[in-house]
Amino acid sequence: MKSQSSTLLAEVRTFRQNHPDVRYVDLIALDIPGHFYGKRYPIEMLEKVAAGSPLKLPQNAVLLGTQGGLFKIGDYCFHDGDPDANRRLVPGTLKPVSWESQPLGQMLITSDGTDAPIEFEPREVLAKVLERLQHKGIHPVVAFELEFYLFDKKLDNGLPQFARDPLSEDADDQPNLHIDRLSRFSEVLDDMAQTAKDQGIDITVITAEIGPGQFEINFGHLDDGLRAADWAALFCRSTRGVALKHGHRASFMAKPYLQYPGSGMHVHVSLYDGAGNNLLAAHQQQPLRHAVAGCLELLPHCMPIFSPNHNAFRRLGGTVNAATRASWGFEDRDACVRIPESDPRNLRIEHRLASADANPYLVLAAILAGLEHGLEAKREPIAPLNEDRNSGTDFPLEMLDAVRAMQHQSVVRDKLGAEFVDVYCENKRQDHLAFQQEINAREYRWFL
Repeated sequence: MKSQSSTLLAEVRTFRQNHPDVRYVDLIALDIPGHFYGKRYPIEMLEKVAAGSPLKLPQNAVLLGTQGGLFKIGDYCFHDGDPDANRRLVPGTLKPVSWESQPLGQMLITSDGTDAPIEFEPREVLAKVLERLQHKGIHPVVAFELEFYLFDKKLDNGLPQFARDPLSEDADDQPNLHIDRLSRFSEVLDDMAQTAKDQGIDITVITAEIGPGQFEINFGHLDDGLRAADWAALFCRSTRGVALKHGHRASFMAKPYLQYPGSGMHVHVSLYDGAGNNLLAAHQQQPLRHAVAGCLELLPHCMPIFSPNHNAFRRLGGTVNAATRASWGFEDRDACVRIPESDPRNLRIEHRLASADANPYLVLAAILAGLEHGLEAKREPIAPLNEDRNSGTDFPLEMLDAVRAMQHQSVVRDKLGAEFVDVYCENKRQDHLAFQQEINAREYRWFL
């Protein structure tokens, strides 16, 4: 603990030397729906926290709904006195915020690694999965890919408008994969990439996607799963901020347009032993097949994680590369679990089902739980799509069905934690019901 405090203190002091104009730092963590919450600390108080002073925030902040409200979940929220819970600073995450009008810093905080971690905190859920795998001699290497849309900064009666081409001032309303779009939006995209790098995120490939104003950005592979998920979470925050600075609105909403492709979170995962050998490639890739079978078995029971809201279910099916059944295949983007072509050293799975607005900590935890279960059960998977285009197993396509499928599945409860599963499912159920409590214009057109 003393060693960690000295490291954190040195990090804060170095930051103050390099950024003398920064007076405040946002201490942030991701809640269950994938939004950041936290507190804005004076920089001099941050030194005290780094030196060992307690850092406490309400435990129930993790349980916020999508709109920020609290739901009655068991004894939490309204029958527990709203207690504080300890958090700690995440080393290496203190970075400048360049998209605000005033100099500012930000730093991740978490309950994992404290004396009493919050069992349902997303980062803690992933930390426990990674710790269990490490004890088994399994070391994941992870890379995220995130798709997002650019819209005009101004909404039209609450509805998004196509992003304006900075060169022509026309709406970018044509679906295409043209690389020219990268050039036309280079100013904002370059700023997004540089800002991410300033946050310590390894940005690699930038792609113009099919939807109008849609892009994808890939991150480098990491042998630290927590850090990989940190990157995905922090990238979403900085990208939204940079877009607003340039007169755009960046959104990771899963399905902003019914007629165009949705935005996904693709996760590449390979597994290695302590000597650096790829576990999936051993024994003529038999462990790969087992891991795929485990992923597909748990996938229908993790749908509230992969599709965390009503809109995310709209993304599934009906457009390019979005599955409606649990499937797998070699070099097949219609599959939920794709096996990219690679040499044995880099053999991996690409999990393609999660929506871009899913919680990256929970998505990775669910994927790793599926891989772990498959390696333990050693079952053969169903036929790949390369052999049978109709291969696949059904999964829920509506939130309440998905919650029911998740809550009582014994393997999911064991791998992700029973307390987390109960809390998460009730949060999603309440959020979904709250979303339904509004009569929209279409209902009046149909039924008035």
